[in-house]
Amino acid sequence: MKKAEATRLMILQKAFELIYVNGYQTTSIDHIIATTQVTKGAFYYHFKTKDEMGLAIINDILKPNLTSSFIEPLQKGLDPLDAIYNLMHHLLMENEFLKVEYGCPVANFTQEMTPWNAEFSKVLDELTQQWTQVLTATIEKGKENGSIRKDVNAKQVTLFVMSGYWGIRNYGKLENSKKVYMPYLKELRRYLDSLK
Repeated sequence: MKKAEATRLMILQKAFELIYVNGYQTTSIDHIIATTQVTKGAFYYHFKTKDEMGLAIINDILKPNLTSSFIEPLQKGLDPLDAIYNLMHHLLMENEFLKVEYGCPVANFTQEMTPWNAEFSKVLDELTQQWTQVLTATIEKGKENGSIRKDVNAKQVTLFVMSGYWGIRNYGKLENSKKVYMPYLKELRRYLDSLK
């Protein structure tokens, strides 16, 4: 990796950490520069504005992490219902990228930025749609192979599962504890079993 590419990636990683902890609006460019110890000139060489950097964080940091954490496990799972449950369990209880005390970074960006910036809305919606499509396809696969009842509406199940995930993530953030995830996971298992 060339020095300029390495510097750009380091800025994005450090900025993401600051934004994940403190929020996008309250994290200033000066704070990012102080944390990364790059010059203002170096920052502005890579990013014309804070929003350009924010979009780069979504595309270069969040997308790859979310693809490997949210999408790929569903594509590898043999039993769709187990794959969905195991995904949620991993995201909530084991994933080291997602911190309980800070919630879901995509949800945080969505809540904080979509009212103010159409580009953020577009990119975040693309991420959400990708997860929606893969989750729906996973449920449809289960209907085809007989592990899920034929009368199950895959889109409704997807919306329900995703809503539950985002909701419990926010609750975990509020409580600053993974303990709140356990009743959700237990009820999710019961719900998924009812789709057989």
